[in-house]
Amino acid sequence: MCKFGLIVNPIAGLGGRVGLKGTDGPEVAERALSLGARPESPQRAVRALEQLKLMVADCLVLTYSNEMGESEARRCGFEVEVIGRPAGEKSSAEDTVSAARSARDRGASLLLFAGGDGTARDIYRAVGTSIPVVGVPAGVKMHSGVFARTPESAGELAGRFLLGGIRRLVEMEVMDIDEDAFRRGIVRARLYGYLSVPLDRQLVQGAKAPTPPSERAAQEAIAAYVVEKMEEEVLYLVGPGTTTRAIMEALGQPFSLLGVDAVYDRKCIGTDLREQEILDLLDSRRARIIVSPIGGQGHIFGRGNQQLSPAVIRRVGKDGIIVVATPSKLASLRAGPLMVDTGDRALDRALSGYIRVITGYGEEVVYPVAF
Repeated sequence: MCKFGLIVNPIAGLGGRVGLKGTDGPEVAERALSLGARPESPQRAVRALEQLKLMVADCLVLTYSNEMGESEARRCGFEVEVIGRPAGEKSSAEDTVSAARSARDRGASLLLFAGGDGTARDIYRAVGTSIPVVGVPAGVKMHSGVFARTPESAGELAGRFLLGGIRRLVEMEVMDIDEDAFRRGIVRARLYGYLSVPLDRQLVQGAKAPTPPSERAAQEAIAAYVVEKMEEEVLYLVGPGTTTRAIMEALGQPFSLLGVDAVYDRKCIGTDLREQEILDLLDSRRARIIVSPIGGQGHIFGRGNQQLSPAVIRRVGKDGIIVVATPSKLASLRAGPLMVDTGDRALDRALSGYIRVITGYGEEVVYPVAF
């Protein structure tokens, strides 16, 4: 019987829809819950495990108790060995470290973990490159290259490795940012180390590619075109990023580089909005969503803009989505598709296909979207 370790960070991703841009630390998690956030990482872990179960039915899961992995594994019908439990009432980073080391030392062939960049840091601190890992994307920000494109991709990648279909491992970056600075609109990314990941370029998202300074002219051309085409009495929800920042600068309006801002009749009427605040603004208004893909990864929904939730996207509609990207950003995807990972598989399926992408002043391309 094969054995793999499972670690779920129950609070990962809590801060996304309520605009907190991360959930590192118990105080932030409590604030997210007080704002109405709901845990999402356990369900994302289940999605990965369901896919894995279809491929590898006879496997023992080594995990910690309750929502750190036991509950999710049992729900999917796996045989479970509980190898520990959180030291306190709620799980912590140290529990993640202990769980990873225990699973490795008890003979796990692979560690499957659900979380974000902070969780990846804890896994790196625990085991380094001594055991293969697969990350289930469940955080707010996921700059690291150790995550699969979607939870289902994580389950497929883990299954193929456990079955021997993938033998090659590659060391992928563990990146994280200073969340306090991030909430102030400052990006301070740091490389913490590497984790060994089964190699399949179609399933692993890779690390986020930074935007080079030379992109400025291309961003300004896109911004000029978008502003020129803006309609009266239409609400524009402008997602995070430097390409979308150029739109707000062209309008001469205040903005939050890393949040979702609202523009109506070319005036900013809300910055760094939470999901519920966006839904309130959408009431009785026609609306558009403006987003830009993450360089090197391609996600237009589900990475760093969870405020644009399934409820928001459904309210606006697929025809109301405006994607902007410079030619070099599209080139950084290496012919890979734009990605959607909203947490709603029916919506992801509806958004897939093809979409127009504005790449310059009066310039557009038709580009594939996958989930």
